[in-house]
Order: sequence, then C-alpha cells, then structure tokens
Amino acid sequence: MADPSAANSDARRPLADRMRPRRLDEFVGQAHLLGPGKPLRAAIERGQPHSMVLWGPPGSGKTTLAELVAGSCQAEFIRLSAVMAGVRELRAAGERAREIWRESGRRTVLFADEVHRFNKAQQDAFLPYVEDGTLTLIGATTENPGFALNNALLSRVRVYVLNGLDATALGEVLERALRDPERGLSGRWPLSEPARERLAHAADGDARRALIWLELAAELAEAQGASLEATLPEVLGDGSGRRFDRGGDLFYDQISALHKAVRGSSPDAALYWLARLLDGGCDPLYIARRVARIASEDVGNADPRALQLALNAWEAQERMGSPEGELAIAQAVVYLAVAPKSNAVYTAFAAARRDVGQHGTLEVPAHLRNAPTALARELGHADGYRYAHDEPNAYAAGECYFPPALKGARYYRPTANGLEGRIGEKLARLRDWDRGSERRRYP
Repeated sequence: MADPSAANSDARRPLADRMRPRRLDEFVGQAHLLGPGKPLRAAIERGQPHSMVLWGPPGSGKTTLAELVAGSCQAEFIRLSAVMAGVRELRAAGERAREIWRESGRRTVLFADEVHRFNKAQQDAFLPYVEDGTLTLIGATTENPGFALNNALLSRVRVYVLNGLDATALGEVLERALRDPERGLSGRWPLSEPARERLAHAADGDARRALIWLELAAELAEAQGASLEATLPEVLGDGSGRRFDRGGDLFYDQISALHKAVRGSSPDAALYWLARLLDGGCDPLYIARRVARIASEDVGNADPRALQLALNAWEAQERMGSPEGELAIAQAVVYLAVAPKSNAVYTAFAAARRDVGQHGTLEVPAHLRNAPTALARELGHADGYRYAHDEPNAYAAGECYFPPALKGARYYRPTANGLEGRIGEKLARLRDWDRGSERRRYP
C-alpha cells in the first residue's frame, strides 16, 4: 500500500521539480550534447561519466543533467551550493565519497551548483578528489568558466555549453506538464496553442520559468473557478521575461554584438542590439560611453564628425534622460554604422604605446626641448628647432620629432575611406617633401 504521506509530500513539490526528467529520453533540448552518437550521451549511456562543468542559462537543464549522470552509474549524489558551502563542506564531501567507495565500491557524483561562486581556495579543495577519481565533479554555472574558474580546476574538467530552450522544446515541456497524469496537471486545464506559444515566448528559453508560470495560472484558475486561458495573462503580465544580467556574460555578449554590428556597417542589427540592451535594463549612459569609444576606434578620421555626434548623444542622455536621450543614442549608433570606417588611429596609438613600453625613457632630443630659462638655453635646449610656420607651406621638411632611436617610425597609416583618404594623400605629399629635403642635404 502506498504511503499517503509520501503522496502528499510529492504533491507539495513545485510543478517544475515534479516534472524534472527521470530518464535521458525524457530530457528536452540540448541535442548538440545529447543527440545520438554525441560524446556526452555516450558517456551517460555507458555509465562512465567524467568530471564536467555545465555552462548555460537558467532553466536549461543543468541540475537535471547532473542527476541523470549520477543515475546512469548508480552513483551517490551529493549536492553542494557555493552560496552555502565552504572548504570544510567540500572536504567533508570528498571524505564521504572515499568512505562510500571503501564500503560499497559505489562512485560519488558531487554536484556543485553555482560553481562560479566558489573562491580560489574552495576550488582548489576539489582538486585532490577529482584528481584521484574519488568523486566525479559536475559544476553548474551561468557564468563563463574561463573567467570564473581557475586554470587548475578547468584542466581537470570538460566544459559543456547548454543553450536556452527554443519555442519547440518549451512547447514539449508544457505539453507534458499539462497531460502527465502522475506528476503534471493531468489534462484538467486545457490550453490553446496560441496561449501555449505566448507562455513559451515569455519564458524566454527557461523551462523552469515556464512551468512556474503554468502552475501559478492553474492555481489561480482553481481559486477563481476560471479557465487557464483566462488566468494566464494575469500571471504573465506584459510577458517581458527576457534574460539580462547587467554585468555578466550575457551583458558583455550583447555589448560586443552592438559594437560588431556598428563596425560591420549594419545599422539594423546595431539598432536591434541597442534595443535589447535597453530592454534588459542596461544603463543608457554606459551605452553612450561605449558608442563614443566606437566612434574613435572604428570610424576615427574617416569621419571625425562621428565622435562629435556620439558625444552629443551622450550629453543628450545626461540632460534629458530616458526615453528622449535614448533616441539620440540610436541616432548616433545609426550614423556610426553607415559612416566610413577606419581603425588606423586605434592601431597607430596601440603601436606607439608598444614602443613606449619596449624602449623605456628615451631622452627628448635637445632641439625639441623647452627653453624657458637662461640655463636651459645655455644647455642648448631648442637649438636648431625649425618653426614650422616660418617654413614653406608651413612644413619643416626633413625635420625629425622622434628620439633618434625611433627615427623613421610610422604608426599612423590612413585608410582610403572617407576623409582619411585625403589625409593619406597629404601625408604622402609631406613624405615626398621630406625625401626631397634629404636629397638636398645629402647629394
């Protein structure tokens, strides 16, 4: 006879937890990792898991996959969260794994939730147990492991990237929850296809979020004696559940996409990523600052007006705030995207800084030094300096403004794009005059 207390306990579990897949064939999504013949699927099916880090957004199946890995080899499953555990708890888990192995020969899977939150000392505590096979470590993280984990730990695990679930996968998750007679809603709450699509869209790739909202709508429908169709809009609100982390990988990925779209002269894509950033709550002033950087880095002297327009947009945001200032930023983004491009100043400045680092403190040549005092003049400061405005065409042909060790160095190489093409023509003409001056000086 079934234990009624167990049934009641199971009923109290949230729908998202009850519907967690129990077998690999119930797992929805992540076909790039779990499709037929994929290495991770093969390892699970053989019951020979390895230490790994699962990197993906919330609700993509990281915890479920860890439990399936443990179940595939009948391993002991220990779960630790970086929010609650420290070095002592990590070592206790490792010693417990050794004890289990000695007593029963069973393996232990240690699931480290929020593994990116463990500090270096805590991450190092994993190493001896992972190294000697005492336990199989499965870390779950929403942050880039390349930044969040130290190299010693990374070298001992394989990183798998999980994606947010697409609409088709979320639809399958919802269908199961609606129909499952044991763990789900048992078909008591019909939901039309358009409503299901709206729920999947609002969940934005997060299966847990979709099931939480579905359960809330069902509870509300039961309390009001209404249909699920009627209560779902109240639960979803405006349906804006898009993911954004304001400082993590997703934030920097979207900023990167905006920058690359502008650099690639795609105003439409640039506007899309700008809208995504603003929709996610990114500070418009941060975006304005980045747009000003793009104006110098990627447009530069091909169109010097770009920087001024970017600064104007920045000032407009500071003065007017949102949403008026955001339109000025959008204007600047479009202008930069369609402007001629040049990174010549950016690369030239980087090359000059490299020479500064490599050559140390080279002395300023005497003819370029300031001579404000009698002593400076006695020491020969400014002797031989040629005042450009007194020279033909206001140019001292053949003059060198570098320290002798760097004479002839060239950093700035203008492109042929926009105004910079004319700048390049002028510099070529000045170099011709320099060569002419050298020939006159050394016939």
